Amino acid sequence: MKTLVIYLMADPETPELARAAVDGGADVLEIGFPFSDPLADGPVIRRAGERALARGMRTRQCLDVLARTRELAPETPLIPMTYSSLLEAYGWERFAADVEAAGGTSMIVADLPAGERPEVRRVQLVAPTSTDERIAYAGEQTDGWLYLVALTGTTGARDDLSPALAGLVERARRLVAPEHARAAAELADGIVVGSRAVQVADEGPGALREYVGSLRSAIDAVG
Repeated sequence: MKTLVIYLMADPETPELARAAVDGGADVLEIGFPFSDPLADGPVIRRAGERALARGMRTRQCLDVLARTRELAPETPLIPMTYSSLLEAYGWERFAADVEAAGGTSMIVADLPAGERPEVRRVQLVAPTSTDERIAYAGEQTDGWLYLVALTGTTGARDDLSPALAGLVERARRLVAPEHARAAAELADGIVVGSRAVQVADEGPGALREYVGSLRSAIDAVG
């Protein structure tokens, strides 16, 4: 069965939305910790982050949201996603410890390349522009699975799959060492839905549950 990952921005309503996403069939939840200068995020997630910051969502409040989400989704992997400046301000070791205490499974630091801060256990990202050497190294360093970013530039909903995706998946499978091959395969055999999920979440838990359910049915139908 293919893995379905749903991204939600940390907000007071996020725990209930996360529960609805799990009820709809989400296997993994990414919880965005808002940052004031999210260079990799497209307009939908950027606006969601700006709204969260305006509502007072800072690192401590986001950790509280993570802990509450863990209560409502006790069996689902929860992965905070943010930028390195937030960890720098909060404290690298303190952030990692507090994420774990709040129920985080791992984390994603979007602008932290593999090899930097190796003590920070995290999911590594690779993109079509990544060299073969960087893909192999990220596969060695990644925590649990390898995140394949199909496009260069910012995130956002698009009409078609990136033509670079197939090549990136093939390179990840070929270059990641055998003991890490399963990590590459897991992401290559799954999808991450971010911008559209954030848009639907504005309509409430019921709408999100229905939307995630439609995704679940669609990806199950193709294997």
